[in-house]
Amino acid sequence: MDRTTLKEIDPNDDWVKIRTIDLHTGGEPVRAVLEGYPLLNEASVLEYRNFFQKNQDFLRQSLMLEPRGHSDMYGVIVVPSQRADFGVVFMHNEGYSTMCGHATIAITKLAVDSGWIEKVEPLTKVIIEAPCGILTAFAEVVDQEVVSVSFENVPSFVVALDQVLEIPELGVIRYDLAYGGAFYAFVNAIDLGLKCDRTNYQKLIQAGMLIKKGITTNGVTLVHPYEDDLSFLYGTIFIESSENAQVDSRNVCVFADGQLDRSPTGSGISARLAIHHARNELGENHWMTIESILGTQFKCQIKESVKFSKYDAVIPIVKGRAFYTGRHEFWMDPNDPLVAGFELR
Repeated sequence: MDRTTLKEIDPNDDWVKIRTIDLHTGGEPVRAVLEGYPLLNEASVLEYRNFFQKNQDFLRQSLMLEPRGHSDMYGVIVVPSQRADFGVVFMHNEGYSTMCGHATIAITKLAVDSGWIEKVEPLTKVIIEAPCGILTAFAEVVDQEVVSVSFENVPSFVVALDQVLEIPELGVIRYDLAYGGAFYAFVNAIDLGLKCDRTNYQKLIQAGMLIKKGITTNGVTLVHPYEDDLSFLYGTIFIESSENAQVDSRNVCVFADGQLDRSPTGSGISARLAIHHARNELGENHWMTIESILGTQFKCQIKESVKFSKYDAVIPIVKGRAFYTGRHEFWMDPNDPLVAGFELR
């Protein structure tokens, strides 16, 4: 038997077929969905997000959860856009994100490498419509290879600083609230006796979810100035100093239903830039380096200050690298009792 030769196996006509390219950015997975989702006529990305949430959520569950994914899988659905080169709908184990920096870096690399956008050296510009607004990304191209990606995020702003909340399981915590395409609570890890390392993985998830629940229930009310769909606390970000002298600090983000970001969290460090700016700790055009729980790094800086409704906001720039991990065609057999996926922890 020649095990390198396989008889052609084709899905039945009534099976759903989803084609993807998988990547990672800083260790955080990105499953980019290219074919298989239904498309709408002249819809905005927010309309796509609402449509997928209400009518196609079994596809998200099937792609993100086991047996095709896992509890920490992350995805992005590429859709047409009337306002940009293309649109993106972000998804995870619980639902749909409003912004994602690591996925923006990955999909920009894929768009340029795939020829959706003509590859131009040294920088190829890509305009992306995300649920939170328009993102401007730049692929750095050297000898026809995309070696890094940076993007200008939406206006990012501080909601509240130095807030205090008692959480029975954790005691009194101090936190900041800021927006970088999604709303985050920022907590110093040392205040909880935690380290942002792999040995504290489960403790960080547990504490992050308790803080998110506590703030959502008893903390500051979050209201996006223009879109009600964006008015919710997405995650908790723990901050600590880095042992690497070339790195400014470490970020660990716990989001959705207890997912822990392997990357430094692009939208999260965008919100951090707004906090640093509000505290007069960081000016424009000064690069910071933030590392993840794995030690992978994003660079970030404030491009400019802007007014965003009532908020004094900043336009962040975030820079990182993405890498391909595979190409897939997933099949959903309607007779499979686990076709919608499952989750075990």
